[in-house]
Amino acid sequence: MTMDALVPLIEVRNLTKHFETGHGRVEVLSGIDLVIRHRERIAVMGASGAGKTTFMNILGGLDHPSGGSVLIEGRDISRFGGGELDRFRNSTIGFVFQFHQLLPEFSALENVMMPALIAGDPYRKAREKALYLLERVGLSHRLVHKPGELSGGEQQRVAVARALAMKPRILLADEPTGNLDSRTSEEILELLNSLHAGGDFTMLIVTHDESLARRQDRLIVMKDGRVER
Repeated sequence: MTMDALVPLIEVRNLTKHFETGHGRVEVLSGIDLVIRHRERIAVMGASGAGKTTFMNILGGLDHPSGGSVLIEGRDISRFGGGELDRFRNSTIGFVFQFHQLLPEFSALENVMMPALIAGDPYRKAREKALYLLERVGLSHRLVHKPGELSGGEQQRVAVARALAMKPRILLADEPTGNLDSRTSEEILELLNSLHAGGDFTMLIVTHDESLARRQDRLIVMKDGRVER
């Protein structure tokens, strides 16, 4: 029996998140329990304010829960210190955001190289990785172009390549097609599914697109900070 069969990739236990405001406490997440297996493709849906992005940010170590735990391969990342969490996140989790979050002063190639350089890879190795990934996403002809010189779909392809630079175990995508037209959205979805089919990672996509959600392995619906189904 493999380790993947013994230990869930992600296990969420009684996860809560709240904020204190001048008008009292606001509950964002209210006791989520969830198990996610290796290589699953999961869509997360729900109305605005349901807690989807907060949930995604906590899974990715970008935010801290108020209570409960997030175990990744049996390790509770909510207990990691700042430096340890940064290293773990860079090596284990890839992020794709709705608005790309590319560094505007750097080229497509440099943006994709960045995670490997941060991890301490030699420049040549980081460049080789980035060249390979940009070819995989169909942008080998746009290496020296900066984000402002790329279309929205091209920018998102760069963001996908950057997210995979460290061969992450988990890819978290928050509305990756939310800022794109329908044709480009379909291209990005096909790209993500193709990369997943040829890769070795679990993929969670927060989306309002029912068509996209139906084409994943599992749908999680959130409502009022809870997993409804």
